[in-house]
Amino acid sequence: MIRLALALILALATSAAAQTRQPSHCIAVADAAPRLEYLQHSSWSAPVEEHSVRIHYITHASFLIRTPGGLNAVTDYSGFIGDTAMVPDVVTMNHAHSTHWTTAPDNRIPHILPGWGETHGAGVDHYLDLDEMLVRNVSTDIRSAFGGREDEGNSIFVFEVAGLCVGHLGHLHHEPTDAQYAALGRLDVLMVPVDGGYTLPLDTVIRVVDRLRSSVVIPMHWFSDRALDRFLADVSDTFAVERRDGPSMDVSLRTLPSRPTVVVLRPEWLRGD
Repeated sequence: MIRLALALILALATSAAAQTRQPSHCIAVADAAPRLEYLQHSSWSAPVEEHSVRIHYITHASFLIRTPGGLNAVTDYSGFIGDTAMVPDVVTMNHAHSTHWTTAPDNRIPHILPGWGETHGAGVDHYLDLDEMLVRNVSTDIRSAFGGREDEGNSIFVFEVAGLCVGHLGHLHHEPTDAQYAALGRLDVLMVPVDGGYTLPLDTVIRVVDRLRSSVVIPMHWFSDRALDRFLADVSDTFAVERRDGPSMDVSLRTLPSRPTVVVLRPEWLRGD
């Protein structure tokens, strides 16, 4: 009986450890593989390999970030993610425009993180530890109606998972300050708006991605291939460019590219379970 009890305790401890988040210090691996490796799956909901994270571009500025343990986070959630029964474990929102947030999020979602404070200009601080994933934010300012400014009305959200730091710039309206860059840390994967005007002018976008030097940069918030192509042309001297036919990719510390790479994903609504 004693041996059986010890075996049971060991099994439970091993299972719990398997779901614990791999520590991340927002530092890319120096001896990473020479290029990204992609795992092709028939569905966004297929199992994610251990020590990896799946990123699926849903639409506009919304991405699904999925862990090996099946934890699902959705960025800039506007209330609809596709024809799926899946309810995200956590959603983040920004309120610069209605396509980045909703006044009526699904009440089954356990963690709903707005990127702004309860009072105008108050900002917000999130630090949500879900074991396999840590979600935190850095507040930034946004333009308000009639040419004004709302202090700390937007958030850059950072998802620490599988030893990686994944950053989503949201509806960013200004280049981060030195203090904000420092708070972000080293972002291994970066989702960046490249519309060229609704968020940041393109020259400012280039300055931001150059300074962050993320291993993987995923363009978002583009309304035409023309805007996307302008961004790609401007960064092609310093970033490799890989275009994907589909909406998703799996990435891990082991498969980070040695040269910073822009990966173009094609948005697609979630379907199925």
